[in-house]
Amino acid sequence: MEHPKIGLALGAGGARGFAHLGVIKVLKDAGIPIDLIAGSSMGALVASFYGAGIDLDRLYKFSLAFRRKYFLDFTVPKMGFIAGKKVKDFVRMFTHGKNIEELDIPIGIVATDLLTGEKVVFKQGPIAEAVRGSISIPGIFVPEKYNGRLLIDGGVSDRVPVSVAKEMGADIVIAVDVSRVKRNAEITSIYDVIMQSIDIMQTEVLSYRKMAADTIIRPPVEQYSSRSFTNIDEIIAIGEEEAKKHLKQIESEIKMWKG
Repeated sequence: MEHPKIGLALGAGGARGFAHLGVIKVLKDAGIPIDLIAGSSMGALVASFYGAGIDLDRLYKFSLAFRRKYFLDFTVPKMGFIAGKKVKDFVRMFTHGKNIEELDIPIGIVATDLLTGEKVVFKQGPIAEAVRGSISIPGIFVPEKYNGRLLIDGGVSDRVPVSVAKEMGADIVIAVDVSRVKRNAEITSIYDVIMQSIDIMQTEVLSYRKMAADTIIRPPVEQYSSRSFTNIDEIIAIGEEEAKKHLKQIESEIKMWKG
């Protein structure tokens, strides 16, 4: 019996993107295959680690030990506050210096070319550079220079890359959106100003562009700031809870596809 190709589209959202891990775990535990993943920003980071074959228990443990100081290298601001070399080295180490095409499943990493405004999708080439470009929040991270492009966050051009998952051959797309705006958020730093502004712009864009996914999972993580790296266990648990609510729908879509 032929099976549909199931693709995940994992969206941007800073620390709230740890909810993606909870969703992946629930799908795996339910025996739902993940054949390919398209990811923007934090979604790209999670996709590349999962695609590198790192088991979920280890990813959970790593996430709970995640501390900003290990990955953030502050620089004198010219194009951004964070140089991004530390996080790039870390991604390279964790994914064993692999290229995207060497991962266990096809992965599409979405970034934005700041010079042309184009969405750029990496399906091959070094993982570390592609992920580093995809997470370059404008004004926070120095943009990544790669292949003659100046790359910034994938969320700027495609917050939840459903169309990329479809282009990659997914028959059924499960989108995970962790980007809803936190209303009356505490705004105390330039980081908060930039992140909240991006969230508002993206919410506006998404409300005009109907998401063409078969299932949209929206873990209610908006009460957390995109930099709340202290609440990772709660964020992952919310991802799990929300994914469980969608299992029946996903299973029925698979049945319908098989006809």
